[in-house]
Amino acid sequence: MSNELEYTRHRIAELGRLMYNRRLTDAAGGNISARVGDIICITPRYAGSKHLWQLQPEQVMVVDPTGKVLDGVGEISRESQVHFRLLSEFPDAKAVVHGHAQNVMVFCAAGLPIVPVLEDTLKFEEIRVTAFAPAHSASLAEHVMNALRDQEEQIRKQAAAVLVPSHGPFVVGKDLEAAFDALERIDLNAWCILQMTALGFPANKEKVLQASRHAYIALLEAISASPK
Repeated sequence: MSNELEYTRHRIAELGRLMYNRRLTDAAGGNISARVGDIICITPRYAGSKHLWQLQPEQVMVVDPTGKVLDGVGEISRESQVHFRLLSEFPDAKAVVHGHAQNVMVFCAAGLPIVPVLEDTLKFEEIRVTAFAPAHSASLAEHVMNALRDQEEQIRKQAAAVLVPSHGPFVVGKDLEAAFDALERIDLNAWCILQMTALGFPANKEKVLQASRHAYIALLEAISASPK
């Protein structure tokens, strides 16, 4: 096995632990994948519920583009259809991260997009909500892919994300680190929006979004007006 494959398996296991410790996913699910040439490394089924994300590199599955297991312990993640589809459809995508990030999940449960209100999330623009589809289904893969279709440039530069109702965020990145970084930034942005409501912003969902968009516009104007 190549050094790059070994490193990728090690890095996936490491980032899975970080995601769990930083509440970017939970014991109920989530999955991580990365492409190395034509080979895909992906977390195994039950990474959360049975292993609490304390994976060893050899437990990260190594599969070919058809899903045939080449190495690893156990079964591949049931969400592999989404990962395979995204890595196939977006040439610049090298990694896919799906988590149950604690603050982002509020927006997934409510079916609301996440508007960037922090400077370091402007690059991701508004995080859209996909149509609903059952977990582990081909239609879920199709919905996620379609929602990302015009965000290739964001993937090329760092990452792009979408929200699946009642399910969680999917982040597609130029590499594992970029996808992890994007998920954490988006989760903090979501937390800030939630805290804005606690500070007195209206609880009505449309007014919350409007207030968030006003903050977004003000931030853009401040950046534009700042000395170059």
